[in-house]
Amino acid sequence: MKQEKKDRLSYADLKDELLLTEEQIQKRVKEMGRQITEDFRGKDVTAICILKGAVMFFVDLVREIDLPMSMDFMAISSYGSATKSSGVVRILKDLDKPINGKDVLVIEDIVDSGMTLSFLRENLLSRGAASLKIATLLDKPERRRVPLHVDYYGFTIPDEFVVGYGLDYDEKYRNLPDIGVLKPEIYEK
Repeated sequence: MKQEKKDRLSYADLKDELLLTEEQIQKRVKEMGRQITEDFRGKDVTAICILKGAVMFFVDLVREIDLPMSMDFMAISSYGSATKSSGVVRILKDLDKPINGKDVLVIEDIVDSGMTLSFLRENLLSRGAASLKIATLLDKPERRRVPLHVDYYGFTIPDEFVVGYGLDYDEKYRNLPDIGVLKPEIYEK
């Protein structure tokens, strides 16, 4: 079955073998969900999905968290159509409900420079969140430009440009169920 997937055009744009398979991702998401359930038990939780990249991870993760919670969404830009953060963070879509007194779980697809989430952490705490924790599927700690503590992470990955499972290049590849490294010639045109 994996061979059939690799024969599709989208998989042909990947550099090598898959970095993370759908099965590896789902196993780790279940483990993270169990840990978050324990850590947030008895709290008034609001899970915030950072659009668009985290949407697949968000949906899978919140289904594994066995707690009542509210959900909200934010869209933030620091990349545009580039492959590296510009350092300028813009809120494109803000929360629909206040988070005063809520225990907030920010769910992001990938953390690299840390600039976007550092900005977001300060912004959300200034709105009166009781607490704030960050969950990310992928972490690239060697790319950090600002100090940032990530509370829950799925996988530490090398400094490569990855796509699939919500992660994109120029709005493409989000629908791949696995995660792979994009061939540099695709984004270095």
